[in-house]
Amino acid sequence: ERKMIPGIFSTKYKQDMALVRTKTQWFLLIVFLIFLFCIPLFAGSFMLSVLLYIGITIISVLGLHIVTGLGGLVSLGHAAFMGVGGYTAAILANRWDLPFFVTLPCAGVVAGLVGVVFGAPSLRIKGFYLAMATLAAQFIFVWGIYHGGDLTQEAVGMDLPLATLGGIIFDNDQKLYLLVFALTVLVTFLVYNISRTRIGRALIAIRDNDRAAQVMGVNLFRYKLLAFFIACFFAGIAGALWAYYLNYVHPDHFTLQESIWFLGMIIVGGMGSTLGAVLGTVAIKGLDILVDLVTPVLESIAPSILAGIIPYALGVIVFALVVAIFLMYEPRGLAHRWGIIKNYYRIWPYPY
Repeated sequence: ERKMIPGIFSTKYKQDMALVRTKTQWFLLIVFLIFLFCIPLFAGSFMLSVLLYIGITIISVLGLHIVTGLGGLVSLGHAAFMGVGGYTAAILANRWDLPFFVTLPCAGVVAGLVGVVFGAPSLRIKGFYLAMATLAAQFIFVWGIYHGGDLTQEAVGMDLPLATLGGIIFDNDQKLYLLVFALTVLVTFLVYNISRTRIGRALIAIRDNDRAAQVMGVNLFRYKLLAFFIACFFAGIAGALWAYYLNYVHPDHFTLQESIWFLGMIIVGGMGSTLGAVLGTVAIKGLDILVDLVTPVLESIAPSILAGIIPYALGVIVFALVVAIFLMYEPRGLAHRWGIIKNYYRIWPYPY
């Protein structure tokens, strides 16, 4: 739902469709982008590594937002499509010495095509059964890597060269940060616009009632496969960036647990909201860091009892509790709560 800011008029359709409507919003956006890209000037190595993980994850979660948030098609194998992108980039870079600007889009395209294969059953099945079909992608991906012979180096993993673009060698976290967040901002802009296009409206119609959408002329098969392709394309891009960041790729980087965490991120952030995908990723990753900081304290309280349990279980327990709490008490996620707070201050002192 798009709400008008009090005192702001739209006299042209172009104004009504604008993403940024006022000078104040333009100013805040520019200040935010300047701050975002100046972070490497003062952030430490730990903070940069966390932000790099968040930026790459946002790209992947935005893809999941397309297929699950907008289309209502549950996918439990999203990390596997990231793995496809990572291994595609590694194979192209090692076998054919292709540069970064070629391997990155190729990783997205290959992951998108693989996603279309696993998304094809969505025309006949949905809900729990579609979740099981996409879950199969996770296990097939791992099996394929471990039985890929010299092509995938099986359980050894694959090394990647440093990413280079226009003569710039991304050999440190500061340079990689600028690259990753430039792509993150671009993907966020693209995904937000997709939700406003014919494709986005068709996916929302399918999510709300696929039979009614079909009666209105929406081609279910076409748009469902398109949703899977776009979602897995972004996942492949994220997987390739992750591989170049580590200069190494291994199937253990793309586990079922990661796929579940991605799904939890869009639930916590707000299903069907581009902003929610971003907020959910930041919130869940921040929670993960908080758990890592609290774990040593809890272990010191009762080391004989908790030492062997907390390092492995606490993060999963907290994640499950947070998702359950949001499903029960704030099912529309952080994006909805942010909208309430923002609108409250827009009409203050008359919030009623």
